[in-house]
Amino acid sequence: MSPDSDSLIKVREIAFCPLHPDKNQAGTATQLLGDCDGVSRAERLSETRVRVSYDIRQATLEAIEGLLQDFGFHLDNALIYRMRRALVNYLENTQRLNMGCERGDSNCTVRVFINRYQQRRHGCQDDRPSHWRRYL
Repeated sequence: MSPDSDSLIKVREIAFCPLHPDKNQAGTATQLLGDCDGVSRAERLSETRVRVSYDIRQATLEAIEGLLQDFGFHLDNALIYRMRRALVNYLENTQRLNMGCERGDSNCTVRVFINRYQQRRHGCQDDRPSHWRRYL
């Protein structure tokens, strides 16, 4: 009994708090989620809502929302969103465990942080050749 591919691709909406200083949180989040493994599509619906399509074997809504919160986005915490988030997290974790995936095995957040860090210009990069960095 193998799960069909339709049940492995999830389409969810993420709502952001409208009181955040960045009025275009959805647009910024769409660009960020484009680099995430497992996320096949991120679409801006409005200034405060994003629709995300992802493969449950590689990413979960909990991991994606955790990633967004780590980057400083504020999710809408109205009661209906919190209840929906809890239900989706439970369903996805149960489905992943039934498929044999370990909890916390999502590589989405780690790879996005690495990709984002490597592509961004900042003062923490060492421009010396690798053999000079290993010298001392």
